[in-house]
Amino acid sequence: MLYGICLLSVVPVRNQPNEDGALVTQLLYGDDFKIKEERKFWSRIKVTHDSFEGWVQNTQITQIEEETFDKIKDAAMALNRDLAAHITMHNGYVTPILLGSSVDIACFFEHQFEGNAPTVIASKEALMDTALSYLNAPYLLGGKTPFGIDCSGFTQMVYKINGYRLSRGTEKQSAQGTPLSFIEESEPGDLAFLDNKEGIIDHVGSILKDNYNIHAHGKVRIDRIDHTGIFNAETKRYSHKLRVIKKII
Repeated sequence: MLYGICLLSVVPVRNQPNEDGALVTQLLYGDDFKIKEERKFWSRIKVTHDSFEGWVQNTQITQIEEETFDKIKDAAMALNRDLAAHITMHNGYVTPILLGSSVDIACFFEHQFEGNAPTVIASKEALMDTALSYLNAPYLLGGKTPFGIDCSGFTQMVYKINGYRLSRGTEKQSAQGTPLSFIEESEPGDLAFLDNKEGIIDHVGSILKDNYNIHAHGKVRIDRIDHTGIFNAETKRYSHKLRVIKKII
């Protein structure tokens, strides 16, 4: 088995081993993975954090020994809490890193990080402060950063930064947690899953106080939510139909 890590700020993961493949997720600095298949220019990887699989260019990843992989996997998860920060490499060069990057691996590669990266599991209330850090981030299918993010990438990163694990993808996230019978039972940080006209769950957002919801739709935005779904005050219509609210923590 081969192993690898991302030592760049952000790397695209695609559904095919070529640049025409759709973006399905992204690797951030410090994300480690198993290499399931290696080709001349591309490798199929399985991300450790969420078991998501896809293709990355070999020139954008760094292979590591199994011993190093095991040490990284067992290290306390310290994530950058700043919108953008930087890592100083062993040669003195600087690499930018983004919100949610795993900086606990820096010591394994003689890198230095001097930012805000507590390792404690945060309270549920802290989820909302993190969510607001992504406000107005443009929607990007497959994205996971403040410079482009999709709905499940948004909820996954908000939970990850605070020490909790969510799957990648709306459908898989909807299988986690405990369903609530009524929206009145929800608390800030609970997840609202919404479906399309065919009844397929294809959207997720996070509940805020006073019947508001923060989600990635065009951009990360705040809209009203009720038993029907998410109501967009700008268009004066419902953009998504509510299926279920889940309590994750």
